[in-house]
Amino acid sequence: MTRPRGGDVHPLIFAALGTLVFLNVYAPQSLLPLLSREFRVGPAQVGTVVGATMLAMALASPLTGVLADAWGRRRTVLWAYALLILPALLAAAAPTLEVLNAARFVQGLLIPGVMVALNAYIAEEVSPAGRSRALTAYVTGTVLGGFLGRFLSGLVAAQGEWQVAFWLLAVACTAGWIVARLALPTERAFEPRRDLAAVLAGVRDHLRNPALLATCAVGFLILFMLVGTFNTLTLRLSDPPYGLTTAQTGSVFAVYLLGVVITPLAGPLLGARGPRTALLAAVGASIAGLLLTYSTPLPLVIAGVAAAACGVFLAQSAALAAVQRSVSSARSLAGGLYHLSYYGGGAAASVVAGYAFEAGGWGATVPLLVVSLLLASLVGALGWRYS
Repeated sequence: MTRPRGGDVHPLIFAALGTLVFLNVYAPQSLLPLLSREFRVGPAQVGTVVGATMLAMALASPLTGVLADAWGRRRTVLWAYALLILPALLAAAAPTLEVLNAARFVQGLLIPGVMVALNAYIAEEVSPAGRSRALTAYVTGTVLGGFLGRFLSGLVAAQGEWQVAFWLLAVACTAGWIVARLALPTERAFEPRRDLAAVLAGVRDHLRNPALLATCAVGFLILFMLVGTFNTLTLRLSDPPYGLTTAQTGSVFAVYLLGVVITPLAGPLLGARGPRTALLAAVGASIAGLLLTYSTPLPLVIAGVAAAACGVFLAQSAALAAVQRSVSSARSLAGGLYHLSYYGGGAAASVVAGYAFEAGGWGATVPLLVVSLLLASLVGALGWRYS
């Protein structure tokens, strides 16, 4: 019996794989108030539970692309899912914050194995007619996974047992391995690329590309804003006058689902006006949203966060489009360098925004986030002048 070709894979398979891997990325965000009390640490320290994963994802993304090019897309996805089970189990049994952070760091090293290899698999194995649907399904799955990780973690930890959230991640990774093993055909178009000199030449060329470097800086700054917002938002909403539980805080992250709507809508704007205009519009929406969060009523706070998140989703679409416009070769490597900066911004925000919140609460955090957005707009406006 002939195995199906990559182009015969239903888009829902890619959506499922995107969802199951992204459950791991932001899952502890709704648990931060609970973890802060459990380990008796402040906002900056507890933020490292998210930051450790962001940092590892940043470091691993470029290297994972090289590994997948040499070893194979499907094999990389399968091994990444299988190995992700182990740090999830370690996190569930972590007796200290240091052990939990170590487990989260290992998770971050492995997550790009699915992300990078699966994107390359879609580009090479799915027919051109179905490629757009497959990519859209995958991106939608990652957005859904980002929400479900936060929501389900908050829900299952509502009784104070945060460890259950990581057991859930172990189950999700097992499911991801099963789906990839059964539904992802072996590559037909893959050709191993193991030329280290070509990789180094690509890195050298990219580091001399001002437009790509500007895009990497924009990526750093926009995820800095998003992670800084959501990390400290959970802490703000757990304090008076709100006093939300982990389950209630997890529900607030439903605003993340707006990415399912914003991402497809960004396409026509990017095509018509280019990434520079889209970025400036995105920054304006995000800043307006952040300023709205100064309000006390919870519905207004949620509306402000929703507007800020929508701006980031549009900015991310603009940055990804700018990556492809700025290079003509070694595109996977360029994407890896962008993700290095992007997730590096998330790692930095996990600590820096935490210190800002410790120093002056939400009133001190918002200006920091607004400055990051203004810098992103300035860098994009200058670096993408011809985009």
